[in-house]
Amino acid sequence: MLSMGDIYRMLGNFDLAAIRYSEAADLARKYRKMILAADAQLGLALSLRAQGKWKEAIKLTRSSRREYRRKSDREGFAFSLWAEAGALRIKGRILEAIKIFKSSLKMFKALKNTQGVGFCLCGLGGTTRVAGRFRDSLKYYYAANNLFSNTKDTFGLAYSFCGIGNAFRMMGDYRRAFINFKKATRLYDKIGDRVSYSYTLWSLGTTYKMMGEIKKAYDNFIKAMGIFKKTKDSRGIIYCRLGLGELYFLDGKKTKAIRQLKGALYESVQNGFDVEKCYAKTIISFINSNFDKRCYNRLGLKLKFQGLPLNIP
Repeated sequence: MLSMGDIYRMLGNFDLAAIRYSEAADLARKYRKMILAADAQLGLALSLRAQGKWKEAIKLTRSSRREYRRKSDREGFAFSLWAEAGALRIKGRILEAIKIFKSSLKMFKALKNTQGVGFCLCGLGGTTRVAGRFRDSLKYYYAANNLFSNTKDTFGLAYSFCGIGNAFRMMGDYRRAFINFKKATRLYDKIGDRVSYSYTLWSLGTTYKMMGEIKKAYDNFIKAMGIFKKTKDSRGIIYCRLGLGELYFLDGKKTKAIRQLKGALYESVQNGFDVEKCYAKTIISFINSNFDKRCYNRLGLKLKFQGLPLNIP
């Protein structure tokens, strides 16, 4: 049941993954296999996190961590830190997420768990990018890429290539961004990972948007949106609505732009996504000729947007 939960989660069927993890947890408790119960609960947390349900994910993650501490399971403890850091990133508590990713990285290094180290480096790459530290992001993703290359971890390689591409995108090097997105796409296609591929599509759309290639940007956002809707990834849907809103405005369709952006803002508030709420507010303020970037300062982020289009991290 645990393995089925893992596979369904990787395929993007988060509802079915949650059912299997819940069944595994119940069965493990029945036979007093408490570490297995904690593992299943953590899998459930990751499934909920993938759908943007960060609050429930954090609660389950901390519950599993208490069990790992009781049983002196250091690997499980480190994994739970990594899982919580990812949920905090989704919530928008970026600086706290960086701190916890670093704690998890330290533990995985001590345990000589190469895969754990790699995914912590990717986590740090993503959170430092959102914090506006693009060179740090590139450094973390390159380190992860080297590690996954040595261990021949296809998913890890794809994940890190996408991250490297996004770091180059944020630094305005779109040529190198495309090279790395192409590598990520090829690997995701090889293993059939549509969940991660959808974020690569969004990244491609954002790169085309920054280059003024509206048609290509639109096509990538629409493709990504279709996958996000199937997997019920509320955060992914918000990112696509933000991108489409900008494209409509740049194409002179202000009414359609405002509709998308207000939808993204409403969904961000409903889900408690602080960073995405900032993006929506900032774009709307620009459209209304009242450009306001103060929102990011309150979250401790060093993002310097000059105007539309926004190069969203």
